[in-house]
This record gives sequence, structure tokens and C-alpha cells, in this order.
Amino acid sequence: MLREWQYDGAPMQLHPGDLGWYWRFGAEATAAAVRTWRRDGQILAVGLLDSPGLLRLAIAPEAQHDEELAQQMVAGVTRPERGVLPQGNAYIEARCGALFQRLLLNDGWDADEPWTPLRRDLAEPVEGCGVRIEVTGPEGAHVRSAVQRASFDRSTFTDERWHAMAAGSPYADAQCLVAYDDQDTAVAAATVWSAGPGKPGLLEPMGVHREQRGRGYGRAITVAAAAALRELGSSSAIVCAESSNVGAVATYESAGFQQLPEVRDLHRSA
Repeated sequence: MLREWQYDGAPMQLHPGDLGWYWRFGAEATAAAVRTWRRDGQILAVGLLDSPGLLRLAIAPEAQHDEELAQQMVAGVTRPERGVLPQGNAYIEARCGALFQRLLLNDGWDADEPWTPLRRDLAEPVEGCGVRIEVTGPEGAHVRSAVQRASFDRSTFTDERWHAMAAGSPYADAQCLVAYDDQDTAVAAATVWSAGPGKPGLLEPMGVHREQRGRGYGRAITVAAAAALRELGSSSAIVCAESSNVGAVATYESAGFQQLPEVRDLHRSA
């Protein structure tokens, strides 16, 4: 379903890879974090409660301008008894569904900090990345998780969480990549998620070891990620970075990604 909703030219929204990355917390936790809106048995919108106060959304293409659905979704996210969002401070990542966004803004929500979506077309072969790349298997989980923790200060990624993620159904169309320098030191890592042949593939996450930054490894692993997605059949590679993170945006651009118009999450103050 989420796979079917992905297509080139669409606003970036919740991707199967987002669920796949969340799966590191286990299948039960992932199921508990998913919210759906249905009509006549058909799912028209899906949300992932990525943290207690952050809901990330996808809406079926044919329902983007459905007023009844938009009203139902607004009721769901604004009434704590519905079990979608808690009362008080909350964020919604709704990069699709302009009607839903407008209704929330009218209800007192505010636009939050800007994000920059980026996209690389994969119609043509991807150039070499210039470093050695390995695809992570079970025996290499400790390397992949170590680079993740060394790239993000608050990362809680562990070997066990890699195995949980890899056991999830979305990972059947995914790969973890690790880049190595000339001394065979793991210096950067990324995970790529296909949504199926001819669909945009997601790069999430990408990180460079904090002791290895400024040496071009971010660009290298990003180019390698684009090549991996092309091999998986993706039509394009997509990623989204905080606009304030100018280094990340510049890295993606150096790897052949093009900026798309900025988007903003919606925020409700406590």
C-alpha cells in the first residue's frame, strides 16, 4: 500500500523505508506505532508515531483532496482520546495533503522549521564512489551499528536493533552499506530502502563517523547509496534534510541530488 503510493513527482511522504527503519525497535513496537484511516475497508491514510509527539503521514494519491478524510484526520490528531497524538506539544510531518495542512493551520497549528527534500534521478548509471563499499550481512551488523553510533550523538542503534530491523518485511528490499578508507577503517554508513521497481527509493539514514568528517566520505556513501537503489530497481533516490543542516544538504547535492522546494512540519504548542 505505502509502496503503491510512492511515485516520482509526488510530495515526499511516509515511505516504506520509514517503517523499515522504525522496525529496529521490533515488530510489535512498529505495529503499535502505526495509525490508519479507512473508508469502506480501504486504507486511505497511514501515520507512523515516530516518537510520542511526532506523527509522520502518507495519504493515498486519490484521497489528497478528500475533504471528508481530511476532517476525519484532523479530528484524529486533535482529540487525544482518539489515540493518535497525546495532548499538548506535538508535531506532524504532513508533506502531502494540502487540504489537511490547511485545516490544521486554521485550527491553530503553526508551521515549524523548514526541511529540504532532495532527489536524484536514476535513469542513467551512477558513477563510482571512489571508496570500498560493503553490503552489511548478519556477520557485519556490529560494524554497521558502530558507525551509526559514531555518526549520531544520541543514537541508540545496536547490533540487536540491526537484526530486528533486518528481520522486518521492509528490509527484503533494502540494504545497509558501509564505506571503508584505505586503511580498512569503517568511515561512513547508509541504509537504502526500495519501494519496488520504478518507484522512488529512500536513503535513510546516512552518517559519517565523527572522526572521519571533511574527507569526502559523506559524498562517497551517498553516491554508493544511489547506485544501490538503482540496482534495486528504483527510479530515483530521495532524502530529506533539515534546511539548517547546510552541511548535509551540500553533501547530498555534491552526490548528484537536486534540491526540491522546502517543506515544513506542523507544530502545536503545549
